[in-house]
Amino acid sequence: MAAPHHPVELTGEHVFLREFRHDDVADCMPVFGDERVTRWLSFDSKTRAEQEELVAGIIRRAQTDPRDEYYLTVCRRDDKQLIGVVRLALTGVCAGRLGGAIRADHWGRGLAMDAAATIVHFGFGELGLHRISAAVGPDNLASRRLVCRLGMSYEGRIRHHVFTGGAWRDSLLYALLADEWPARRLP
Repeated sequence: MAAPHHPVELTGEHVFLREFRHDDVADCMPVFGDERVTRWLSFDSKTRAEQEELVAGIIRRAQTDPRDEYYLTVCRRDDKQLIGVVRLALTGVCAGRLGGAIRADHWGRGLAMDAAATIVHFGFGELGLHRISAAVGPDNLASRRLVCRLGMSYEGRIRHHVFTGGAWRDSLLYALLADEWPARRLP
């Protein structure tokens, strides 16, 4: 599996995915600093200082060789405004784990689906992955619908998978195999 190193830029139907830059911290505040968004993630809302550290770590990890994650910004394709994040973490042998978040004021526009389909296509195509999984909070109905629209199959419940909001939360595990992914992108 020959993985592209850096930089990665991917274009979807409505989104543009690119590597993080240090000056993205302010634009990440409505993602990592908004409880409406982070309530669905595996971590609590972050302060500005915590986000600076998070972005610096993402940038550092993007330079590793071999690269073990593709944590990219999600920007609107028309004006390149940062509206979210998407992540494909490489795990195991030819496997990846999908995650991401979109700013609350951009929910319901299909941008998360476009970002997810774009990075899944990259994972199966460019990276040659065999399997991509996603762990979704049981109450996160929008993400559950998204992974099902991607073609992922439900595989089971991971009990007490993440600690967030002061409590342990289960996750529902979904996965997709390369031969189940369409050769063309989803609409």
